[in-house]
Amino acid sequence: MATALVDSFGRTHRDLRISVTDRCNFRCTYCMPEEGMAWVPRHEVLSFEEIERVARVCVERFGFDSIRVTGGEPTMRANLPVLVAKLAALGVDLSMTTNGSTLRALAGPLRAAGLGRVNISLDSLRRDRFAVLTRRDHLAAVLDGIDAALDAGFSPVKLNVVCMQGVNDDEVIDFATFGRERGVEVRFIELMPLDADHAWTPVQVVPGERVIATIADAYPLRALTRGSDPAELFEYLDGRGRVGAIPSVTTPFCSRCDRVRLTAEGKLRNCLFAIDETDLRAVLRDGGSDEVVAAAIGASVAGKGPGHQIGALSFVQPPRTMSQIGG
Repeated sequence: MATALVDSFGRTHRDLRISVTDRCNFRCTYCMPEEGMAWVPRHEVLSFEEIERVARVCVERFGFDSIRVTGGEPTMRANLPVLVAKLAALGVDLSMTTNGSTLRALAGPLRAAGLGRVNISLDSLRRDRFAVLTRRDHLAAVLDGIDAALDAGFSPVKLNVVCMQGVNDDEVIDFATFGRERGVEVRFIELMPLDADHAWTPVQVVPGERVIATIADAYPLRALTRGSDPAELFEYLDGRGRVGAIPSVTTPFCSRCDRVRLTAEGKLRNCLFAIDETDLRAVLRDGGSDEVVAAAIGASVAGKGPGHQIGALSFVQPPRTMSQIGG
């Protein structure tokens, strides 16, 4: 019988985010320095069997009911449907965050393997701007990937848009219109201090409240009840779907956070902004039993702080970028 994994602040954790690779086929200006990154050597990355074992311990010992596969770009991991099938067999809500550029080839196999949902990251609908932000001219492939996800039967297909002041905040209505026309749920995410250059400032943040107000002026909205989901969700009054904002900076949801993250090389992070990590790879490769793995996970979560403290004088940006942590 599973025992709830509760931290010292009373938060129950049941959502595991697994980065299967730190590699990416884009070099986004937010995630990576212009010269690129030094990738983790292959032998240091967890095997599918090691990933499945950590996930199984979380499900069987602690009652986790949600797993998300992330990266880097997860579709760069060879034979990804094999891992998806292993994780789907655990009987959880299984999803993936991807840049969508390879979904035309992989959406069908991933769906057949048991993947339930996809979140596609896209920060501009303009080809020239997309190329600047990602250092790749692949917008057409991403748009085709969105269609491929819909064709494969994923529902809902969600679009993650990091809204940045003076960069893409003029595309809010364009994205809302795109979501309504394509039948995808667009979620606008506030820019967080996880950039490669550690140059983030609050001025760059576009408050989620402002984004929703802008959309409501064009397409009237009705607020939906907010649960443990970090997004504030709204439905269009004309029935053309939903839209959301994730105000992680201006209105933190730390008090409701139920996530832990496993990096590609097996480090467990109890918070997106954690400075300390627990080395589960060492536990696994030293022959640790499931009890030892569970104890390491429990100790990590027990040490979780009250929140990310963005804006406080005590805040320290973690050395890893989003691409190295997993979303």
